[in-house]
Amino acid sequence: MTTSAAPQQQPSATSATQDFIPLLDSLGPVRWSPLIVGEDQSQKFTQIIDSLRRPPSPDGTSKRLASGSSYWGVESTMAWMQACNDPYYPVMREGIDSFRSRYATLARALSDTPYHYFSLGPGTGEKDNAVLRHLARIRPAYAVRYVPVDISSEMLRQGLKAALKDMRIPVRDTLPLQLDFSTVTNLTGLRQVADQLAADTPVLYSLLGNTLANFDNDATLLTNMASILLRPQDRFLLEVAVADRIDQAAADTAAAEYRNSVGFYNFVTSAIMHYTDLQIVPESVEFHGEVEDGKALNLRIVYRNETGQTLRPLLPNRTTFDFPHNDTICLLTTRKYLPSSLDKLIADAGLRILQSREVLHPGEDVTGERLETGQKLLLLARSPNGARSPGQSQVTGLNPFRRD
Repeated sequence: MTTSAAPQQQPSATSATQDFIPLLDSLGPVRWSPLIVGEDQSQKFTQIIDSLRRPPSPDGTSKRLASGSSYWGVESTMAWMQACNDPYYPVMREGIDSFRSRYATLARALSDTPYHYFSLGPGTGEKDNAVLRHLARIRPAYAVRYVPVDISSEMLRQGLKAALKDMRIPVRDTLPLQLDFSTVTNLTGLRQVADQLAADTPVLYSLLGNTLANFDNDATLLTNMASILLRPQDRFLLEVAVADRIDQAAADTAAAEYRNSVGFYNFVTSAIMHYTDLQIVPESVEFHGEVEDGKALNLRIVYRNETGQTLRPLLPNRTTFDFPHNDTICLLTTRKYLPSSLDKLIADAGLRILQSREVLHPGEDVTGERLETGQKLLLLARSPNGARSPGQSQVTGLNPFRRD
């Protein structure tokens, strides 16, 4: 008589999780860290290629590199880290150095409520470290879950080191997400992650380092974040660069500020050197400052072909694109906001200001007139009437990658 073998018992999801957690706890965040990839990364190359094959333009409004691609890879990430330590790039360095004191003022508005922390674009990680230290002190026995979100896995890894420095947050409570947070689809997915991890516990979201200013449609992005991510109990920490007036002299001064930083130049050109075989001529990198709709100083960094001939640079898929004489590639855009216009931008997004701290540094514009610039940190919540409906499915401009 033949007898069949008893079916082999499959491990349950619970037992698999129980095996996984001790493994995470045994791996320190310095050498090891988990990573969840939230989208198909192979699409990025296609989108970069498409953006460089756009028609010619003399003012940087056609061909472009999405700013997310500026951080996508080891070379670009390290260039960014070095730029943040360049004393001639004061927007970033002063923002990092003064963050702890500015955040301390706002932190009092969080009272003693425990929060989980979702950092949208953690950067160098130093600012996240200040936030995490405060959240850990609110309830020492409470497990703060830290979720950094960035389009670049290398930025997540580098930022995680500084963010968790001298912290006792176990790896199991740290969940880096590689995700482009500019689309409605991805923000909806991020909200689902927050609902699962946080349940009814409030979440503190942050968008620091003037990241908002890198999007062409900054208002749409902020509205989408408010309407999709924020529940009534959640809070939003926003940091932007500001100027006390906006005119052409102030815009020219902002352009000169970025132009004087070798570290910023190396960063802003690293992506185009990585994705093409263009031989970058420093004199052909231009910094254009202008006044944007009465709300901000807008800075566009472009690379211009001044060779007198049509170049055909090589792309990642080993094909080429036409780069005629006087054509331009926009490498990055950024802003310095007028504080009163920033307040309107926030209100129009369906948000209200709970607390803010502004630090301005006195100086002079290119004509010798007084000009004050600096950083503003704001703690926001949803307006009582609720956030507005999401805008378009994709925030157009330099930062996002199109998803068809």
